[in-house]
Parts: sequence; structure tokens; C-alpha cells
Amino acid sequence: MNTIDQVQINFNPDQLFILNICLAFLMFGVALDLRLDNFKEILRKPKGPTIGLISQWLLLPLMTICLVYFFNPPTSIALGMVLVAACPGGNVSNYAVHLSGANAALSVLLTSISTLAAIVITPIYFTWLSQLVPGAEVYAASIYVDPANMVNTIFQLILLPLFLGMFINTRFPKFANKMRGTVKALSMTIFLAFVVMAVFSNFSNIQKYLHLVFLLVLVHNGLALSMGFWFARANGLSIFDARAISIETGIQNSGLGLILIFNFFGGLGGMAMVAAWWGIWHLISAFSLAMWWKQRSSPVLSS
Repeated sequence: MNTIDQVQINFNPDQLFILNICLAFLMFGVALDLRLDNFKEILRKPKGPTIGLISQWLLLPLMTICLVYFFNPPTSIALGMVLVAACPGGNVSNYAVHLSGANAALSVLLTSISTLAAIVITPIYFTWLSQLVPGAEVYAASIYVDPANMVNTIFQLILLPLFLGMFINTRFPKFANKMRGTVKALSMTIFLAFVVMAVFSNFSNIQKYLHLVFLLVLVHNGLALSMGFWFARANGLSIFDARAISIETGIQNSGLGLILIFNFFGGLGGMAMVAAWWGIWHLISAFSLAMWWKQRSSPVLSS
């Protein structure tokens, strides 16, 4: 067993409570932009959303398992990669897509569907994919998660805030408009404060083990972004849609991954390092890509 497989990230219950609140608040902020009409779009124009969901739900997990077998990382790192791939799309993807000039409506729709479906998809995918990780059987008891328990956690942290936010946006749109900016700014401030606090309390582990996940996360995330774009293009979607699917595939809700790691895996070192570094790196990669695309010719004019 690799050394990092035995590392436990320092994280006390108070910090976990803050992270839980932060994620729920972020989900609530996303939901303030959603209405039931957003979900009717998939019935009117199903091709774009279908291609996007295939990219995220099928191709990303398969590609992740291929990377695990190719790089053969320590078991806990491989499990972290699998968990990130099983998580829904990250909520910052919508802003990145908007910034790039791509199809923001498609992005919101994909984030909404994957987030709502996470209550079933994430537990099932992780339970299935973790069985394919070499070496995971050595400590299978410590990584087994009762899907029902994970469903309950995801329901509380994602589904309830989403339904509440959508209800307020539908019934009280003026109130939703007033509070939208404040909620997003506050949730991002809390999240950044949490990241700083977590890095400070685990600085020695980060110094010692970051090199083990740095390249893996860079390759994993880069391939996810590229795969989403070219899969969409290969299926006849416009650059306008392909850019949105690229970012949706490359930005995963690693905040949810961290919560699950600390709730169910005792802060297992490799898993936590992957989820934490993915959460930082995917912001850098997605927003850099969005700015680069923004400087290029308008995707609306491209077929």
C-alpha cells in the first residue's frame, strides 16, 4: 500500500459543516437562475443536451478508468479520480461558458440535469467504478459506501437547495433578482475562505504529496475538456454548443467530492488531494480556455 493511501487529511467537524453549508449555498445560488422552462428545452431540442450528457456520464468515466490503468497511480488517488468523474457538473461552468461566448443556456441545462441526477448517478457510478480500480480490494471495507447514505447526503446538500432556489425564482422573481448577486458573492467568499483554511491546516501534506496528483489532474482535466469539445463536433454540433459541452465535461463538482470524502472516507489522503487540486485546477483551465475562446472569432458564426 502506497504511503499516500494511509494519509488522513486534517479536517475537523466544524470545517466539514462549513463546507456542507457552502455547497448547499452554491447550489441555492445556481437554482436562482433556473426555472422549469429550462428543462423543457431538452424536449424541444434534445440533440445538444443528449450529446453533453453522454460526454459527461459515459465518456468521462470510461476515460477516467483508462487513465487509471495507464498511469497506475496509488489506489487512493485512483479512487479520487473515479469519484470526481462520478460527480455532477460544477456550477462555475455556467459562468465560464457565458464568458467564452458559447451556449450558456445549454450549459445551465446540463448542469441542472446532472446535478439533479447526481442523487442516483454519483452513488451508483462510484460503487461500480471503484470495483475496477486496481488494488482497491486490499481495503474494500474502508472504501465501501452504502449508496443509500450517499443519496441521503446528496439529497440534503443539492436537491433541497435546488428546489428551494427554483421555487423562489419561479414564485418571487423580483426577490430572486435582488438576492442572486449577494448569495453568489457570499458563497464564493465562504468557499475561498474554506480553501485557504484547509490548505493552511494541511500544508505539510500538500508539500509532500501534491506532485503525485498535479500531473494526473492536469491530464485528466485537459482530456475531459478536449473530449467534450471534439465529441460534440464529431456529432455535428456547432462550435457554439461544442464549447459549452467541453466546459461542462471538464468542470466537475469537486466540492461535492470533498464532502463525500470527508463524510464517508475519513479524509483519505489521495482522494482528498485529487478532489482539492481538481477544484483549483479546473477553475484555472476552464477560465483560461474561456478567455482564449472569447478572443477568437464568435462561435455563433461558426457551424
